[in-house]
Amino acid sequence: MQATVSWVEDFKFIGESQSGHSVVLDGSGGKTAPSPMEMVLIAAGGCSSVDVVDGLKSAGQKVTGCVAKLSSTRRDVAPKYFTQINIHFEVSGEALDPAIVAKVAQDSLEKYCSVCLMLDKGVQMTHSWDIV
Repeated sequence: MQATVSWVEDFKFIGESQSGHSVVLDGSGGKTAPSPMEMVLIAAGGCSSVDVVDGLKSAGQKVTGCVAKLSSTRRDVAPKYFTQINIHFEVSGEALDPAIVAKVAQDSLEKYCSVCLMLDKGVQMTHSWDIV
């Protein structure tokens, strides 16, 4: 996998993925676009949400919605990397089995989500969930 990040102006950059998709990044605290650290959170939420939805569907659950709400803690001094991230999944559907929801959420963070597993090497990763 490859990507390119090109400087535009000030602290604004454009990232382009190998698949040809582009995203704007703002290194000045997210004033005009997501900051790189916000993109890391979004990546963790996106990757784990794919696992949750796929896991629920594979288990025969009739999932109709999944929202991942991420909260984090960062160091106060540079480098201000994440020290803790929680992903709270709000899933909806028809007669969802809470045990299956709990299992697929846990499996995402512990077995399947490449982003979360990579972050887990230095970040305390936790999860929670609700059926809404």
